[in-house]
Amino acid sequence: MGRKPAFVRAKRIAGNVTRPIGRSLVQACGHLGAACLAGLLILLLAVPEARAALPQGNAVTDPSALLRNALPIEQKDLQEIQHRLEATSDDLRAKRWPSLASSVRRSQSLFASKREAILASFPPTDRNKAEALFAQLSDQLQTLVTTADGQEREAFLAARRDVLTSIGDAEALLVGPFPFTIPDEYAALPRLLGRASVRLTTTKGDLIAVVDGYNAPLTAGAFVDLVQRGFYDKLPFIRAEDFYVLQTGDPAGDADGYIDPQTKAERNVPLEIMVPGQALPFYNQTFEELGMFKAEPVLPFNAKGTLGWAHSDESLGDGSSQFFLFLFEPELTPAGLNLIDGRYAAFGYVVDGFDVMEELTADDGIVKATVIDGAENLQPHA
Repeated sequence: MGRKPAFVRAKRIAGNVTRPIGRSLVQACGHLGAACLAGLLILLLAVPEARAALPQGNAVTDPSALLRNALPIEQKDLQEIQHRLEATSDDLRAKRWPSLASSVRRSQSLFASKREAILASFPPTDRNKAEALFAQLSDQLQTLVTTADGQEREAFLAARRDVLTSIGDAEALLVGPFPFTIPDEYAALPRLLGRASVRLTTTKGDLIAVVDGYNAPLTAGAFVDLVQRGFYDKLPFIRAEDFYVLQTGDPAGDADGYIDPQTKAERNVPLEIMVPGQALPFYNQTFEELGMFKAEPVLPFNAKGTLGWAHSDESLGDGSSQFFLFLFEPELTPAGLNLIDGRYAAFGYVVDGFDVMEELTADDGIVKATVIDGAENLQPHA
């Protein structure tokens, strides 16, 4: 039997959700006549300018920063230094070098004054690792100060990247036991109790992604499990839309997803979204259904190369193996307004290979997927 077209079989994310709202309303009103159009005009004139609805400040779009922010830790002093340094991007873009240098020096001073208190918050078993990281961090901060004083943009970016990497490595040591208990109804599903790094070797080159089991353990667990099984090897991209998504994971044959060899049935993974301040993720509920219209997930679709888990239009819980790369473009899918957050589960981010990702089309595919770090965090079931 021939393979059905991907657009019929594929569990897809919804269509172009970035279509202008005003145009959609006009089309919806079109057949109702002048009264509806007049009412619509009043409504549109009454609302504030579009920019008033944008998120306050600049949304975080750097995948490494998103991953640091998603760690289930509380170390306010170290995180304050991290956020101060990340915020220097505004001054850097505006070439406000005196302000930028001042921010870096304040961060350096804060680290020096809080160093011992921060070290005391690490578990005794990791104290030596933390001390080594902090010695390195102290030198890196001095290099950062020097590049800021010298107004060397590229050198500053490289030095800041080194500092933030060391901070992220230190923060990762602060993560204790897995932060919540996964509901018993999902006991048969694999789960990633931590993080893992995956290499996606495509027909155009390699992508490196970090998948986050702290906030999406079932989704990340299913993905890593399938990577280890070789499920994604030699699979094509079944959907490729410029500035929107690349989707893959549809196996050959009639099945839409992964067929468990023991049960002979498709293995399904529930929609899984963690929200800041919640004890565990929400399962099979969208933000709209929860009435959380202004919520932002711990893992938002803010970065180019966000990994998202696909499900059908009919069910939130029938995702099985298909996933997509969200091709974030600020002008088309602005962070905080992309209409995918709260409807689909993000479970990680591409952190390297962005030049490769930009070249991928529907004619490309995955040659091989490999877990390169964190495989020990995968459990086959509860």
